[in-house]
Amino acid sequence: MAGSVHKEGSTWYYMLELGKDQQGKRKRKKKRGFKTKREALKELAEAETALNKGVYVEDDQLTLGEYLQFWLKHYAKINTAERTYEGYCSMIHAHIIPALGHFKLSKLTPFHLQSYYAEKLKDGRYDGKGGLSARTVKHHHRLISKALKDAVKWQKIIRNVAEVVDPPKPKKVEINPLSVNEIKRLLQVAYQSTQYYPIIFTAIHTGMRRGELLGLCWKDVDLSNGIIRVRQTLQMIVGTGIIFKEPKSGKGRTVTMTTALINMLQNHKIQQNKSKLAFGDIYQDYGLVFTQGNGKYIQPSELTKAFKKMVNEARVTKVRFHDLRHTHATLLLQQNIHAKVVSERLGHSTIGITLDTYSHVLPNMQKEAAQKFDFLLDEMSKKA
Repeated sequence: MAGSVHKEGSTWYYMLELGKDQQGKRKRKKKRGFKTKREALKELAEAETALNKGVYVEDDQLTLGEYLQFWLKHYAKINTAERTYEGYCSMIHAHIIPALGHFKLSKLTPFHLQSYYAEKLKDGRYDGKGGLSARTVKHHHRLISKALKDAVKWQKIIRNVAEVVDPPKPKKVEINPLSVNEIKRLLQVAYQSTQYYPIIFTAIHTGMRRGELLGLCWKDVDLSNGIIRVRQTLQMIVGTGIIFKEPKSGKGRTVTMTTALINMLQNHKIQQNKSKLAFGDIYQDYGLVFTQGNGKYIQPSELTKAFKKMVNEARVTKVRFHDLRHTHATLLLQQNIHAKVVSERLGHSTIGITLDTYSHVLPNMQKEAAQKFDFLLDEMSKKA
């Protein structure tokens, strides 16, 4: 089967031979609108290749918006975590469909996507106060690329145009660890004015994520051996509520506690047991380490809000709760704790992530290593 290219007025079209139908009649596909003969020949060649491989798609009326709705329901809903699915829905309904949803799936081009990314960087926020970050737009690109990759696999389109588009390059997130003196001031404020002192203390001493701390159960805390087993994370899903899932890395880990942390948690457990007695039957016991006074879950957003107030009151570097994790890692690396150990405590999937994230600590460590090497050579020369 062969196709052909023809001129029609000022434009070109191709005619693709599709064989014969059940009645023995010839089937053809005609596609118009090419500005040059070369463009028509190129797309004809792609169509012929797809036809020969058995992946040619005849129906080109499906819009990107219609396809993404299908993709959400039949792929994302089934194959991704609830929070991931929630994020996909938000990106698709609030951003991608309004801007690109009207395009036919088969007519979507790299130019359309590149223009979309540029527009979102310039003016993509809900409140109209500027553009989205490069990191956020790159998330859009990854979603679109994955959805189009599935469209190719399901024989809805011939190629994934997102593969030839360059998404924006996010700037590296600046790490803002607290100093030892700042940690002391923050803990003092947390101890005096809030119920969150135990969770702030634990975050600093372990580097655990917010959700991991909020989902930590007493059954996973071995005070006798000084070990915490990180097995789940607590998340708040809109429309669903509180859920528990595996840690971010997809697997649990073990974190050895400091002596100070063991002592604090022992006292915290005593106080929690007193609360249970005080509340009696209305105490909601989920077995969690960190709870409200009546045993209920601590909402992630409430902890974040309270932490912001603590930071302001303590007059320390403006940090997020997640920066307590960065603080823990930075202090360990500054004490020459091996990056592999730090990586294991943080639950990073590879040591490379740890080294890349905390590269700001390495220059000082390299300077110290060079000084130690000089000292070693001097000692060796004295003995020679």
